[in-house]
Amino acid sequence: MKRAYIIVFFVIVIAALVGLAISRHAGYVLIAYDSFRYESSIWAALGLLVAVVLVVWLVRALVRLLTTSSGVVNPWSRRNRSRRVQVAIEQGQMDLAEGRWASAQRHLHRAAEAEPQPLLYYLGAARAANEQGRYEESDNLLERALERQPNAELAIALNHAQLQLDRGDSEGALTTLQAMQERHPHNPQVLRQLQRLYRQRGEWSELIRLMPELRKDKVLPAQELAELEKRAWGENLSLAAYRGLEGEGAPAGLPALEKAWQQLTSAQRQEPALILAYAEQLRRHGADVQAEEVLRTAMKRDYNAHLARLYGLVRGSDSGKQLQTAEGWLKNHPDDPGLLLTLGRLCLQSSLWGKARDYLEASLRLQRNPEACAELARLLGQLGETERSNQLFQEGLGLLDERLLARPLPALARA
Repeated sequence: MKRAYIIVFFVIVIAALVGLAISRHAGYVLIAYDSFRYESSIWAALGLLVAVVLVVWLVRALVRLLTTSSGVVNPWSRRNRSRRVQVAIEQGQMDLAEGRWASAQRHLHRAAEAEPQPLLYYLGAARAANEQGRYEESDNLLERALERQPNAELAIALNHAQLQLDRGDSEGALTTLQAMQERHPHNPQVLRQLQRLYRQRGEWSELIRLMPELRKDKVLPAQELAELEKRAWGENLSLAAYRGLEGEGAPAGLPALEKAWQQLTSAQRQEPALILAYAEQLRRHGADVQAEEVLRTAMKRDYNAHLARLYGLVRGSDSGKQLQTAEGWLKNHPDDPGLLLTLGRLCLQSSLWGKARDYLEASLRLQRNPEACAELARLLGQLGETERSNQLFQEGLGLLDERLLARPLPALARA
């Protein structure tokens, strides 16, 4: 407040001094040039000069206002265009996140056409068009993005592949990714999407061929890659029994299965998961004797509960020797319910009803399992214990899907 009083005081003093100077001497100014002649007091000339300066300043301010103003004065100004683009970007991104696809496509397309680096906006607009089922528009937006930023070919292709998958075109996505793999053979994202697509399509042989590159470029964590490789070989073994690895005309059935098994490395042929898949396929194709030998050999190296469980479903060349082998495992693994189930099944094969019952009862005491319930129920039914047999069948059915027990049965309509 004091500062304002001081300023007012100095303005009054200066005005007083100027008025005093004007009253004491008006001064004289003469400007003559050719036929032009201007005469006035010095104070009038100074006033005119100040007026001219003010007019020039006002004109310049008006020009600046017209060229850089908001939409109120000039809606086509550069600043207003930038503001409109920014609004389109913000609105388009919000629409995209909230699923308003038509609005998102419109705003992001507008932003992409105005921005010097339009890639992200074209990708967003293409996704919005794809979500609306406008696949041709989506592809055209990606082509436009490639025209504007040709150095972003890989990023655009990866997004294109994902959009193709979203619309159910896995064949098109595969073509796109394979083309990118040729041009960018060591790109982790290309390899990651390609292995995921092979898994979705069930093309396990192709995934196996891709494994060396996945490992070399460290696309996946080591543990995840090891599990994926086991699964790929296991699935491939399952498929090999029905079709060859080399397409039409390749051997089918057991020869193809053997070929697939021999393609594994020595270390892979000792993996329990792969042994399990191989033995299961042998059993399904009637090669029980070979399956029993494979399982027995594997169990000599290292005990595995899954292999022990499958051992009870195959029939070796000597059922007595097979039972003796499984009973040998029981000494070190007496609390394995799957092994006890296997022993019960092997006793059933050898018509040892009492031992079969004891093993199956012991398995159920350790774990209530639908398979053990069914096997024991079958045995008790043959022995005449119908009531207990029916109870076990009901229990086994319930164990197959616990949700059945939680759902009420429909009430019977009464007449």
